[in-house]
Amino acid sequence: MSIYKPPTLHELAVQSLLWNEATTISTLEYLPINLFPQVFKEAFTGRRMGLLKAMVVAWPFSYLPVGALMKTPDVELFQAVLDGVDILQTQKVRPRSWRLGILDLRNMNQDFWDVWAGRDWYYSTETERNAQVCNELRQDLKVVTELSLSSHLKEDQAHLLHWAQQRKDRVRLCCVKMKICDSPIEIIKEVLDIFPPDYIEELELYTSQVQPFLCHIAPHLDRMTRLHKFNVIHMVLNIHTVKNTLADIEMFPVQFLSHFCKLNSLKHLSIDGIYFLPGHMHVLFGYNFLFFPRCLKSPLETLTIALCRLSQSDLKQLSQCQGLWQLKHLKFRNVVLSRLGAPHLRVLLENTADTLQTLELVECWMEDSQFSALLPALSLCSHLNTVNFCDNKISTAVLKKLLQSVANLSNITVEFYPAPLECYDPLGSVLVEKFAQLCPELLDIRCAKRQPNTIRFTTDICLECYMPCFYDTEARLCQCWQ
Repeated sequence: MSIYKPPTLHELAVQSLLWNEATTISTLEYLPINLFPQVFKEAFTGRRMGLLKAMVVAWPFSYLPVGALMKTPDVELFQAVLDGVDILQTQKVRPRSWRLGILDLRNMNQDFWDVWAGRDWYYSTETERNAQVCNELRQDLKVVTELSLSSHLKEDQAHLLHWAQQRKDRVRLCCVKMKICDSPIEIIKEVLDIFPPDYIEELELYTSQVQPFLCHIAPHLDRMTRLHKFNVIHMVLNIHTVKNTLADIEMFPVQFLSHFCKLNSLKHLSIDGIYFLPGHMHVLFGYNFLFFPRCLKSPLETLTIALCRLSQSDLKQLSQCQGLWQLKHLKFRNVVLSRLGAPHLRVLLENTADTLQTLELVECWMEDSQFSALLPALSLCSHLNTVNFCDNKISTAVLKKLLQSVANLSNITVEFYPAPLECYDPLGSVLVEKFAQLCPELLDIRCAKRQPNTIRFTTDICLECYMPCFYDTEARLCQCWQ
């Protein structure tokens, strides 16, 4: 039997305002401040364009996170909001209650619409930071967005760019997160001409047109003074199909990497699938006498390198780079760590021992000798909370030593290990029964010092489900065998 729950007075007031839309529009300046968020949300979801436009003009708060309400792009709703901004900007005498400083088009800050506390709008960490930025730019309305650029502009993106282009002198445009995925140079230039690169905080770059990109975009890259997260994905820095002299081929990666020297706020760097000629990593992590004494100007907190070929000299540069000595997260994936490179990786772990929290060495072709070389340095990393050594080759004896070493690190909460070589037959298939028998013994080594929160032993492929298989520490069975 269901219990009838009558609407609250607040809900009844919102419904009344929506039913009498014309009257509501004419009396918005007298509308109680605590009704604005709910009325605006209902007008938005109900596609009441006239009321929506009027509420943007009368919005009594400094921050309007409209993107959180737009789950899918809707040009008509988008236009109604922008029309309200145009009305507000063109008024010769702005309303006394006018406070709007930031129009946020990003799909975030849902808490603003879900939570209402007191007379003023709810502050989350993000909205509070946005309000501080707004106070710095009181003369301009700031429009904040994120852009993901591919081979062509989507309808809503083209609409926003057209609107923004016409209002560059009246609206402060800010793209805090930008993704460029093989976009035509013309689109990239247009976007960066409209949205100042100074405000970009996160950039993901995926392009095969490296040389044209450098020629036209490099000056913008140098202006990204607030960039703190940079992901560079699948770029070939040595293009043999282009007819260049040997000097051009050698200098091109140097020219590209040298632009990192201007990124004074960079904290998180991910290099995924980049082809470097051997030794070119020194431009980024070592000394570069042609340009700057050291490329990294500020210490990194996160370094991720995946699907890259690193030489012994590259690993040496990594271990000696002072910009990496305060790393919190170090992740290598599909990077061949040869026997010659293990000593340099050990030095890097020693240098980051006071700060390192995450260590991932996944599918790095590591064997017993490499793991044994890292054990003394690993035991120094007292702040580690996550380790992942999956998809490497290790014997049972060395795995036991690794578990004993990690057991002494009291902050570890998540850990992943490969199944030892003894659990595979000569063809590389999993010996299911042997693996199931060995896992409890390995787990007991780990639990002798303390109870782990999350520990997993993984095989490459399980014969039962043909998927990567993880051992469940609670059931003491592989997950797919339960």
